[in-house]
Amino acid sequence: MAAIKALPTPGLCYAPSDPAYFDADGLASELERVYDICHGCRLCFNLCPSFPALFDAVDREGGDVRKLTAADHDAVVDGCYQCKVCYVKCPYTPDDGHEFELDFPRLMLRANAQRARQRGVKLREKALGNPELLGRVASKVAPLANRANRSRAHRVLMEKVLGVHRDKQLPDFHRETFRAWFDARSAPAQAAGGREVVLFHTCFVNYNEPSIGRDAVAVLERNGVTVHCPEQTCCGMPALDGGDVAFAQRQARRNVELLTPFVERGLPVLAINPTCSYTLRKELVELVGPDYEERARAVSVATRDVLEYLFELKKAGELDRDFRSTPGDIAYHVPCHLKAQNIGFRSRDVMKTVPGAKVRLVDACCGHDGTWAMKTENFEASMKWGAKSFDGMREGGEMVTDCPLAAVQFEQATGTRPLHPLQLLARAYATEGFATAVADEEEAK
Repeated sequence: MAAIKALPTPGLCYAPSDPAYFDADGLASELERVYDICHGCRLCFNLCPSFPALFDAVDREGGDVRKLTAADHDAVVDGCYQCKVCYVKCPYTPDDGHEFELDFPRLMLRANAQRARQRGVKLREKALGNPELLGRVASKVAPLANRANRSRAHRVLMEKVLGVHRDKQLPDFHRETFRAWFDARSAPAQAAGGREVVLFHTCFVNYNEPSIGRDAVAVLERNGVTVHCPEQTCCGMPALDGGDVAFAQRQARRNVELLTPFVERGLPVLAINPTCSYTLRKELVELVGPDYEERARAVSVATRDVLEYLFELKKAGELDRDFRSTPGDIAYHVPCHLKAQNIGFRSRDVMKTVPGAKVRLVDACCGHDGTWAMKTENFEASMKWGAKSFDGMREGGEMVTDCPLAAVQFEQATGTRPLHPLQLLARAYATEGFATAVADEEEAK
């Protein structure tokens, strides 16, 4: 039998907007090629369940990836929770300019999308893939929704009907969303610094953690930045994770339409959630299709993580450093989707400007990864794969992470809900934000 060549096959396609994306033969040839490369490399053996499932299956078949069964393929695809860390570690990627053009996470998304087209998108994937609709409905009855999510009987029913694990801690909903607060407030017409940004608040912040959005506005305005918050919808990644490519494309195109007028004025788009900034930067252009490509590319180029933007102010000597209290030691979890953007540890760098702040990195995946940890078949595995990060956070210091869903995972594992870096900065600007005043810290030196 002929050896499998490592160079890309004619079936290579990572763009959901390309008709070739749904070609079954093209996918099969690329799965064989990539599986063969990964089996020989094994650099990512300890990153997620996908790789042990792949290596064990290929080993059982004497090293021949062509003998894998449909069940073997399903185990590999289902084990991938799209953390993107394997792409960061892989030496064979397009970003590295390597001729193999290997992108394992996107290949898994493609395989899942083809399965969804063949078998249909499950009710669970439709529900979890539309956090905008879920949040809009639940926020109207937030107290009832929150009580239901803590009711054992309701959670058992949810597990049976939707496949959401009964023991998975779920985020609360808020009756007053971030958008409702933002639209109702008396905001300054123009901040003193003359800077303007668009805040991509994200579904989670809007419906589940509006305090992060309020702190984002407070921190930005304190630094002379006028914040615009236009209509927006989900970034599309939850739907893409569930294989619902068509719905993800509709969401992405809608965001391009809504954000383009601000981008054309030269405003940066600041996303609070790392998954959303990753999607706008890395997935948007290939997701929307040729009719939207030029505008999508402009939105992609304009997108920043909020702390990345604050780091730019710091680098320019324009960050407000009038901090009044200090958290001292900080255990900072680095979200996978920030690492995948290759921007450095900007949250760490900004938090270090607070006098007395000593930041310790916790560089390990928490295992939540979008909706993956919520699913009945994945919850226990998510706690196992997140154990290293849980241990790292427990070593001491104020717990901090940029990912609001990771914060939920850490709270379940440790009993403590980490702050977002924006929340930490907002508190550090306040005299009573932390127990130790900055003046006391400076006198102690």
